[in-house]
Amino acid sequence: MKIAILSPAHPLRGGIAASSERLATELQAQGHEVVMWSFSVQYPSVLFPGKTQYTDSPPPADLDIRTSVNSINPLNWWRVGRQMRGEAYDAVICRFWLPFMAMSTGSILRQLDRKRTHIVALVDNFIPHEKRPGDVQLSRYFVGACDAFVAMSHAVADDLRAAVGGKPVHFTPHPVYDIYGTPVAQPAAQAHLGLPSSKRYALFFGFIRQYKGLDLLLEALTHLPDDHHAIVAGEFYDKKETYAPLLEQLGERVHLYDDYIPDEDIRYYFGAADVVVQPYRTATQSGISQVAYHFGTPMIVTRVGGLPEIVPDGEAGYVVDVDPRAIADALLRYYERGGRMAFEAGVAAHRERFSWGRLAEVLLEGA
Repeated sequence: MKIAILSPAHPLRGGIAASSERLATELQAQGHEVVMWSFSVQYPSVLFPGKTQYTDSPPPADLDIRTSVNSINPLNWWRVGRQMRGEAYDAVICRFWLPFMAMSTGSILRQLDRKRTHIVALVDNFIPHEKRPGDVQLSRYFVGACDAFVAMSHAVADDLRAAVGGKPVHFTPHPVYDIYGTPVAQPAAQAHLGLPSSKRYALFFGFIRQYKGLDLLLEALTHLPDDHHAIVAGEFYDKKETYAPLLEQLGERVHLYDDYIPDEDIRYYFGAADVVVQPYRTATQSGISQVAYHFGTPMIVTRVGGLPEIVPDGEAGYVVDVDPRAIADALLRYYERGGRMAFEAGVAAHRERFSWGRLAEVLLEGA
């Protein structure tokens, strides 16, 4: 088949871009012809809370990436849509993760020949974690441009079924992120990061926003012995001052790496940690969990959204309430049971559920 993926891609950074590129390589491995249509302007700088939208990592090999879409220019949407129509694709896969993108992607998709081209949305989030006026109307506009939808958590699938008017909605879990290199042994990873080897390390990884609950993990540490430390790796998308009292209280127990983590360095953080903690207040699926699965790192996640679907309680880690005391208790139980070694077999067993081949198959059903 001739397939287009409308999604962020290199040189844009982040999980959406990385996973779309990985999906493209899977489709190519299956014999399909794939073109990625990415953004020349993804977010206006005034709307982007991080330091940069771009990565310094080299581009992925053997992918045709066209940096074409301007998210704020309607004339561009018409032009890109007509260009894509002229390519006569059999299927277009469009990522949807934020209502802000609905006008640009929805308008582009409306230019395509719907009799020839099957349009399927791969939906990371349908109802955003941080709601804004107009979200509902924008999401409805996007929905009208698509033929079918694929969600990677049951929570998102349920949101979609309530909104898409009977169009097909499929579910398949987010595949494992297997693009960040081979695992690193814990002593070597800790040495690389300059961490003392005598501590117990919980990893919080990814950009820092209120809904991701870093403050809950930090507060949990205040209820634990001093040998419990946190590795915090990711940019602040909130004001750092919000976390300052807890960071000051915990002092050297928090090892803060608050820049964007390059792809080639990710393996050291997951290798150094005993456990990944995702203390989210809200969630759908999580790419962080799928990175943890790749590196064989057990997880403690909160009982929100699709996280309990990803991390079976007591097997690949623990599922807890959104509460610092519950997180602290889970960390104590984790080490009492034997820590990372006690859960590695469960992580390996459940990793087999998360396949890029299965995601590709579901996306192309009916195309």
